[in-house]
Amino acid sequence: MRRDSLQRLNAARRKRLAVVLLTDFGGEEHIFLEGDPVEPPFAALVEGAFRSGRSMAFDTIDASGFLNVYVPAPRIAVIGAVHISQYLTPMARLAGFDVRIIDPRTAFATRDRFPDVQMCTDWPVDALMADPLDRYAALVALTHDPKIDDFPLAEALRTGCFYIGALGSRKTHAARIGRLAAYGFGADTLSTIHAPIGLDIGASNPAEISVAILAEVIKALRTSCRQTVPAERLRRGSPSDDDADGK
Repeated sequence: MRRDSLQRLNAARRKRLAVVLLTDFGGEEHIFLEGDPVEPPFAALVEGAFRSGRSMAFDTIDASGFLNVYVPAPRIAVIGAVHISQYLTPMARLAGFDVRIIDPRTAFATRDRFPDVQMCTDWPVDALMADPLDRYAALVALTHDPKIDDFPLAEALRTGCFYIGALGSRKTHAARIGRLAAYGFGADTLSTIHAPIGLDIGASNPAEISVAILAEVIKALRTSCRQTVPAERLRRGSPSDDDADGK
């Protein structure tokens, strides 16, 4: 791989952008970011690679070679260091997700309760400015506190996160929808929020609710037309930038 191609790949991956490296057997390399216009003869090939999320060899009338697809590892931003989060976090990590918890309430967001978990005690507006959401992220809001939950929910809607869920009853969610509508979101956009959160499996305690939430997140990841993360990427996570640099 050429040095300039490697640098562009790493720059895209640091920004959590999906990227395709196309190498033809003549030695030419082409890099395409998802959403970039692609001219023939590679347009259909690149579109298919992003859609499938899988690297592949190709052999067409115009060219032959190999497509390497680099898709960001899926991650979950959990708003609220609550009891459900204590169960959801290890389950999600075992399933292959990168997980971070955001909660400004330092009485809840402690290392005793959440060892070895990426945790931020800034207010969500500051936490998400420093480390923004993207469409390869799920947003799980669990605090029941509009001062904490509403901003990240609105940010997830703006970003197009592949999953957005919020804890609360239908009455609580109706009030939430009213507040979020004031941000300018229409009914169709607001309907993408999963609330009450989690698949309906009759969950009755924090551990079962966590199972229901994680199952719904995985279902959204696997069925969403907005992104395609290969199953092997979910199991293993994406290679690090150090790996791409050959270190």
